[in-house]
Amino acid sequence: QVQLVESGGGLVQPGGSLRLSCTTSGIIFSIYVMGWYRQAPGKERELVATITRGGLTNYPDSVKGRFTISRDNTKNMVYLQMNSLKPEDTAVYYCKAEHGLLGSYWGQGTQVTVSS
Repeated sequence: QVQLVESGGGLVQPGGSLRLSCTTSGIIFSIYVMGWYRQAPGKERELVATITRGGLTNYPDSVKGRFTISRDNTKNMVYLQMNSLKPEDTAVYYCKAEHGLLGSYWGQGTQVTVSS
């Protein structure tokens, strides 16, 4: 059974930092592209960051320079370090594992709220 479990969300003041973690099981983690996505109320889910098997990363302009995605293939985990958080970063953050042939899997999400 495939499971992706996010953790590390919470309430943080503008300008603060959070580190999200995603623990995976039931997949051969090292062969999957891992990503973080977010969905704010009333908005579509959007890409936050991706990291390939080899460690290549991709970010949209909205988070570039503030967020950093990383992975630990020995622990089957992916992380999202979020710095200089803004109120517009408030959303539910989801972890995703994707493989072109084997399909994709989502976690249940973790809430991040940026507010003073």
